[in-house]
Amino acid sequence: MSASLKAKIAEVFDEPGCDKNQAKTEKERKKGCTKQLTPGAAAGGCAFDGAKIALQPIVDVAHLVHGPIACEGNGWDNRHSASSGSQLYRSGFTTDINELDVIYGGEKRLFKSVREIIEKYDPPAVFVYQTCVTALIGDDIEAVCKRASEKFGKPVIPVNAPGFAGPKNLGNKLGAEALLDYVVGTVEPEFTTPYDINIIGEYNLSGELWQIKPLLDALGVRVLSCISGDGRYNEVAQSHRAKANMMVCSKSMINIATKMEQRWGIPYFEGSFYGIADMSTTLREIARLLVERGADAELVNAGPPQVDQHPLGGADAAQQRPRGQSLIDRTEALIALEEARAWERIRAYKARLTGKKVLLITGGVKSWSVVAALQEAGLEVVGTSVKKSTKEDKDKIKEIMGEDADAHMIDDMTPRQMYAMLREAKADIMLSGGRSQFVALKARMPWMDINQERHHAFAGYEGMVTMIAEIDKALFNPMWAEVRTPAPWDASDSLLREQSAEQLAAEAAA
Repeated sequence: MSASLKAKIAEVFDEPGCDKNQAKTEKERKKGCTKQLTPGAAAGGCAFDGAKIALQPIVDVAHLVHGPIACEGNGWDNRHSASSGSQLYRSGFTTDINELDVIYGGEKRLFKSVREIIEKYDPPAVFVYQTCVTALIGDDIEAVCKRASEKFGKPVIPVNAPGFAGPKNLGNKLGAEALLDYVVGTVEPEFTTPYDINIIGEYNLSGELWQIKPLLDALGVRVLSCISGDGRYNEVAQSHRAKANMMVCSKSMINIATKMEQRWGIPYFEGSFYGIADMSTTLREIARLLVERGADAELVNAGPPQVDQHPLGGADAAQQRPRGQSLIDRTEALIALEEARAWERIRAYKARLTGKKVLLITGGVKSWSVVAALQEAGLEVVGTSVKKSTKEDKDKIKEIMGEDADAHMIDDMTPRQMYAMLREAKADIMLSGGRSQFVALKARMPWMDINQERHHAFAGYEGMVTMIAEIDKALFNPMWAEVRTPAPWDASDSLLREQSAEQLAAEAAA
């Protein structure tokens, strides 16, 4: 591991936004917060994978993997991050190094690959990802990227996160560090407004950002940059001029929020888009931070709030914002309108779902934000995994679930334990990622995808209604009654066994 990478990892571990980290001594803090991976034990993702999934949703950038083709094959498009424009991010670029490159070095091959991408696609920037093999043979991607940037007049950004550096979560942060070192603050926006915010750690999975943006547009709040869902290079580069930051998933990109606060004085908060109550809390917090930053300084009296008249969005949203209303008032009016609309639609499902038991196998921010959403629909959470959750995530679970939280928090559950829990009817449905679905299907119990591979957007008020509708579909699908019915030959065998037992008992009595 190079000295520069070691220094960067040590810098990432010295995280002021983590209460647990700050409670440590200086010596303990240097040891870091993550276990190093061992060869053959990289299940759950490596640092390269974490950096790639964190940055690939920047849609107009060419993402070039410097390494064997298998690294790009494993790391390409493993999330349904949607784009409203460019599709370049869905093209897989790799240097595809071979045995001779391992012997003689792959730097020339990397330079030629960058040149070919720029000549053919002309992207605003090229992101170059280091992998285990090229890091081990000593390829200096920082030097190559610097030379290529000078030669071609385009930003070529090195993302130094080889897989052996650590797990996926560390890779998320190393990818964020690349943005902080080479991208954020390098472009000035054409104009700014007092209502500009950044959303950090939102990946626009299945288009979830598009369920949130109309709400912000209705308030006249402009998303200056989303890091990184449906993102654009220039938007990320000018994100340092926002007035406030929202942190969606603190475990992945908290270093961006804390360092933007240190360098540019941008305050941040952590919020969730999942669940009606959490969505409303998030909107209130955005309004509060913007008002503290002077958002309503030019306020004039001009009539009552009109939040149902949504502006056009983007730059026009700030310019067409109804004047004469405080942002707080507009926010409360919008929340009342959207909550009433969502509850009206959920009411039809709540009677059917109340009392149904859910086993939630996920991690990170979803371990608590989804719990709140499920409880709002009347569902009972009998277990939620916290294997990938921070101390702050666990504290929020305790706050939401109350006294029973400790009993329902699961550090790690084996497939055998999941199967037993479902077969014993301790849960009526399992919500998890795709890797666990076969456990539920083997137990002949309903399952729904809650992780990043899902095909439905569950964010915001509209997403909450969608989530409840999908759970209802899964629970009451007539297929489950069919698959649980014994096959005719199994039923006949059972009848023969019962008759034989009765005959033997009669003969014994005689």
